[in-house]
Amino acid sequence: MGDDDYVYDEASGEWITATDAREKMSAENANEVRDAVGNILNDGDQVTLIKDLVVKGAGQTLKRGTLIKSIRLTGDAQEIDCKFDGIKGLVLRAEFVRKR
Repeated sequence: MGDDDYVYDEASGEWITATDAREKMSAENANEVRDAVGNILNDGDQVTLIKDLVVKGAGQTLKRGTLIKSIRLTGDAQEIDCKFDGIKGLVLRAEFVRKR
């Protein structure tokens, strides 16, 4: 494709230049969050801890095998936002979880 070519963007319903389409694709791929074994994580996924983690400020340890439900991506390629009973504002590194 040349720079003067146009492609149809199904997400926006508009015709955009090939250069803009390539930039949009690279931006979407740059925000991929992967777990410890390489699976791509998405909002709402369930993950399992692969290591015991001491939670700073909460005074407790999350054990290996703990199920975390309904994660949210933060925009950082290695951080996920989660909810867990008794811990408010829990943020985990993606390298310590495995997609269920």
